Amino acid sequence: MTGAQEWQGRVGQNWAAEWERTDRSFAALTPHLLRAIEAEPGTRIVDIGCGAGELSIAVAKARPAANVTGIDISEDLIKAARGRAESVPSLTLEVADASVWQSNAGPVELFVSRHGVMFFDNPPAAFNHFSEIAAPGARMVFSCFRGAAENAWAAEIARLLPSSTPSAPATFAPGPFAFADPDHVRTCLKGWRDIQFESLDFAYVVGSGTNPVVDALSFFSRIGPAAAAIRTLPDQARAAFERGLLELVQSRHVGGRVCFPAAAWLVTATADNS
Repeated sequence: MTGAQEWQGRVGQNWAAEWERTDRSFAALTPHLLRAIEAEPGTRIVDIGCGAGELSIAVAKARPAANVTGIDISEDLIKAARGRAESVPSLTLEVADASVWQSNAGPVELFVSRHGVMFFDNPPAAFNHFSEIAAPGARMVFSCFRGAAENAWAAEIARLLPSSTPSAPATFAPGPFAFADPDHVRTCLKGWRDIQFESLDFAYVVGSGTNPVVDALSFFSRIGPAAAAIRTLPDQARAAFERGLLELVQSRHVGGRVCFPAAAWLVTATADNS
């Protein structure tokens, strides 16, 4: 579970510090998302959960006459994004809770997001708000992870962790896999219609450079479920986990990179407000 408090604290700080490697991890997915965005009209555009800004910057550069706003709840991530976007005048970056944010530039014509929509405490209320501030018939394009079992980086790390009895998640528990089930996503997208899902499989790159294995271990120590385990497990359990993680990373080292199969949805929808 990763909610607003985590993104405003340690998680947001780590992602801001690691933006180059987090962008790399999505490098095989981002072009598919950008092509889907390119097919949609709109000059007033909002990037929900923009993180360190890669998607916002790419969209603003592709549409220099547009008004693009990137929103994130993490001050650290917006600071990182601003440092990258100094030469992109059509892009505005704001620290805000997107679920209650209001546009000063008129109704939004296009909402976009790369894996930034799964962390609202009340997604139906958030998406209904987006519909309310949208232009009639506005469009939305976002990506999100499919199930953990389809994402080897998550499933294989989970198998290294000490066994426990999982508790039943809350109906709208935020987290990286919160939007894995299309039926659940349809429930969350209140105020939106014509909801379509396209499955995308991609290589999730966690290590490269002169020593990809060391790079991958460093990345996992900062980002994702391995980082939480390393930070919280007792000494003996942590040592066993780290040995297993090393073996796992070594097994995924091929051709100078450490990659894991990953699976995402590309979701499109239309505001039901006309």
